[in-house]
This record gives sequence, C-alpha cells and structure tokens, in this order.
Amino acid sequence: MLFRRVVAGCREQGFVPQAALAPTPLAAQWLAWAGDDRLCLELEELAARLAGLPVEVLALSAEKQACLSRIGARTLADLLHLPRAGLVRRLGVELGNDLARALGSLPDPKSRFVFPAHFVERLELPLPVDSAAALAFAGRRLIIALSGWLAARACGVSRCVFEFEHAGYGRHQPATLLALAFTGTTRDGERMLRIFSERLQGFELAAPVAAIGLRAEAPEKLPEHSANLFGERSERAANESVAMLVERLQARLGEESVHALSAVTEHRPEKASQRIAASLMVGGKLRSPLSANPAMAGSFHGPRPLWLLDKPRFLREQSGLPQCDGPLSLLAGPERIESGWWDEAEHDALGDVRRDYFIALSMRAQWLWIFRNRAGWFLHGLFS
Repeated sequence: MLFRRVVAGCREQGFVPQAALAPTPLAAQWLAWAGDDRLCLELEELAARLAGLPVEVLALSAEKQACLSRIGARTLADLLHLPRAGLVRRLGVELGNDLARALGSLPDPKSRFVFPAHFVERLELPLPVDSAAALAFAGRRLIIALSGWLAARACGVSRCVFEFEHAGYGRHQPATLLALAFTGTTRDGERMLRIFSERLQGFELAAPVAAIGLRAEAPEKLPEHSANLFGERSERAANESVAMLVERLQARLGEESVHALSAVTEHRPEKASQRIAASLMVGGKLRSPLSANPAMAGSFHGPRPLWLLDKPRFLREQSGLPQCDGPLSLLAGPERIESGWWDEAEHDALGDVRRDYFIALSMRAQWLWIFRNRAGWFLHGLFS
C-alpha cells in the first residue's frame, strides 16, 4: 500500500514519522497530531474519527483556547455539537471553515510541492567517524533520498558527489570529496549504494568526519521503459548488467584503469583503435562518430587478435621458420599492411610500415599473430 511505503521510506531515511491517512488533508493532519495512525478511508467515517480528538489539534491562540475551556469544549465532538453560527460568532469564521474543510464540506486545495532544481542534502553524524567503512549507513540514507528525488522528477544522474565534513577543524580542514560516476544515467538507489560501498573500501579520510553531504547538480531526463510481459531478458537489461559491471570495476580499480576501445580509420594495428570512456560504449551519448570510416568497411582484412602487444617482440628464425618456444606453423597469410608514410617525419610517430602478417600455431597450441619485414620476424598479437 502506498501509505505504508511512504512511512517505510521516511524511516529508511532516519526519520520517525507520525503519519495518518484520511479523505481530507486537514483531517489527516489532526489525526497525525493526535497520534491516531489507524486508516480512515471513507468520508462518512470522518466525523466519528475526529470526534474524540482534543481541541488542541486546532492550534488556536491562547485566548480562543481559554474561551473553549469556559464553555466546556474539550474535544472536537463538543465543538461539532455546538450551533455553527454561535461558534463562528465567538471564535471567528476561520475555525468554522477549518471544521468544514476537515469534514469535506468545503474544498481544501493544496499548492503542488515544487522540487528543487538541484539535490543538496546534509546529514550530521551523532559522533565523529574516523573509518570510511563506517560511513556506509549514513551514506545509504542520503542515497535513498536522492533516489526518491530523482524518481519524483523522472530524472537520473551520471555523477554525484559526497562531501565529508571533518570534526573540529572548521574552515582550516576542507571537506573530503568522494565522487560516484556511473556509466549511464540512473536513479537506482541499490546501484548507487553498491558503487558507494566499493569506493569506501580502501578510501582514506584526512580526519574524523562529523557530517556528510551529497550533491547532484546535473539531473538528466530518464525515459521510462515498459517491463516485458513474459519476463524475458531484454537488450536493455543486458546493457544495464554490463554498465553495472563496468561501474564496479571502475570503483575497485579506478576510473582511469577501465576503458573501452573504438575503431579508427587506420590500417596500422598500433593505430587502428583508441581508448575512450567506458560510458560511451554502455549507454553514453556519443558526440562524434567513433566507428571506422565506411569506406574501409568493405575492404578485406584477415582476423585480428584480441590481445595486441604494446611493442612487437622479435622472434628468432631457424631453418626458414620463426621460433616461439619452438618452430611455428604458418596457418594463414601473408596479409600485407603498408601504410603511414604521412607521419614518418614526426617525433615518436610510428611512421611508414611494410609488414606481411601471418596467423601461426605454436608448439603449445597458441594462435599467434606474427609479421615479417626487413628486420625479421616479430610477434604482435595473441588470439584468445
């Protein structure tokens, strides 16, 4: 039920809500103030449910409270039994209108709550914390609040920043920042929490933490998707699984250690790909085309290994055959690659290459990508 979910959500964020449910806003407010959390779903039940509430729920001035006391009105039932005209004459029109709004006799429209454009939340800790791992519980409360804020705005974020304020240092010790980056736009609280927990492992604090803040300043619209009727695994679900794997690897190894590769319009193997942000391959927005030139798509080339050595390794030659832990058997080739004359004069450039590539099989049953040029035989890649 929605009401119970709202209450549970408040408790997850560390609040102790006193909630009530009624057909009118003012009746719910009065019931909550009195601590009556029993559900009231029908308008016909309101008069009976409100009757037992003390007149203090009306939050009247001291003068009006004294007037009610003089006439013996202790509960709302006492007020409801009084003639409405006399009650209004003694205590004002507003009290009569409030009773009518609470009972549903008058409309009681409320202004729509406008969410702030940016999420900024702060949480003070009961005691200073000097262990990063101990911040996970407090961080969870902030992440749940962020997830709810994003859901209400139909938005997601690809980055948010935690600020750890240090105890007793004032302005002399700046807050320690911990940024969470995601491979795509998300509002999944559990996904954020997993990355937060991973980042906390091994994270060092400059000083004990007295308060935690969370900022998300660049929300993006997140389109909704319909669930699959028969529960089959969709392409979107598969992409999200890859995205979450990349995020966990980045959290453990560092963002600079995890990247993706994109094809480049270049024949030389060392130049045929470039590193790009992993997010661009798992749901990120491509600002420019990263695939190879369409003119190269139809050109023939042989298989390419998944593992390319940083630098080709020289191979000995014996009896006319290249050696790598024994003689190699040439299975396919040659494939001529001859390119790069335009950057031959540049510093540290690869320059013009003329190579004949072969696929070879080693004595250990390894499939190797080797080439021959004027300098001899070289190992350049390994097939998986």
